[in-house]
Amino acid sequence: MSIFVTGSTGYIGSYVVTNLLREHKQRLALLVRAKTVREAHERLWKSLQLHMTFGEFQDLLPRVDVYLGDLTDPMLGLSKDEYGRLARSMESVIHVAASLNRKSAKACLNVNLRGTLEVIKLARAAQDHHGLLRFSDVSTVAVAGHRRSETVTEDGSIEWDRSDYDPYARTKKFCEHMLHELLPDVPHTVFRPSTVLGDSRFPETTQFDMVRAFVMLTRMPVVPLPPKARMDIVPANYVGRAIVHIHQKDKPAHNIYHLSSGAASLSYQAILDSLRAHGHSIPNVFVPALEKSFSTMVDALADSPRGWGVALPASLFKVFLPYLSYDTVFDNQRVVSELGEAPAPFSDYAYGLMRFALDGKFTYPYKAWPKAANTAEVASSPAY
Repeated sequence: MSIFVTGSTGYIGSYVVTNLLREHKQRLALLVRAKTVREAHERLWKSLQLHMTFGEFQDLLPRVDVYLGDLTDPMLGLSKDEYGRLARSMESVIHVAASLNRKSAKACLNVNLRGTLEVIKLARAAQDHHGLLRFSDVSTVAVAGHRRSETVTEDGSIEWDRSDYDPYARTKKFCEHMLHELLPDVPHTVFRPSTVLGDSRFPETTQFDMVRAFVMLTRMPVVPLPPKARMDIVPANYVGRAIVHIHQKDKPAHNIYHLSSGAASLSYQAILDSLRAHGHSIPNVFVPALEKSFSTMVDALADSPRGWGVALPASLFKVFLPYLSYDTVFDNQRVVSELGEAPAPFSDYAYGLMRFALDGKFTYPYKAWPKAANTAEVASSPAY
């Protein structure tokens, strides 16, 4: 029997898969968007090399069954035989895959809603055949909608009359609803990460959108935000560990977990002070009265001609500004109790993350598939 994981080639998915392979013994069934086994393995290697050498990748891959498909296709793009084999062989689901395109309602509708529905239908088939141990859904704290200067609990997050910031938040909220409504007889757990930035153990990252926004903010002489406003930032390694640890428990204490820093979230002033203590030399002056004017300017620049060179940074700020300015944190007492520890504060690793992003020009130095290795050497496990 295996654990079916979606999103294994994504950022958080890479942490989930690495933790499962290193710390647990079950086989993994991974849905990978690829046309061939070799292409699927190359995509997995690109995702997992942040965490391991190619030698370890080779050693662990025999425990992986790759299914070549697509989340948004009927039956996940699998043949009837493949779909049946997967449904009969999986014992639990960790659904990580999602579109984080906060500007595109189309992408969020297709991937988040239609894709999650296809995964739920597969889970329904498995439950009806032999029963599922658990369905874990990786959601987001953004389902809490428009907030201002609050501490939000898991059970107080979703209010259907409250407006959402973007299509991503809106569709993820409905994904949670579909899980509750369509799989009422399957034990399920919802994980809601807050702003995931970097890894507290090392400076490298492969995910740069929010890192760009953070770095741009630290380099602004005038910061149009309140200095005491808090930013709920959590490292990816804590998120990955929490998902796997709780998913693998026989009886988690709760159905919903905020994977966040909660009350320990740092203010912007505290974050910038920590950067200066490590050598960040750009002085920053907080002028919160400029927040509304800054937002208006960002909206205009985001639609400016590409030749001006400001559309990309302005677009990033337009997307993330609501989450930068709402001074809202998400209670994390449940996950801290489960893991026995809180996430590392952002100040512990923020400077290293910033330097890595700037020194590498917001790119990760991916290693190519070694020429000496061929598919046969690393594909001793089935692929479907």
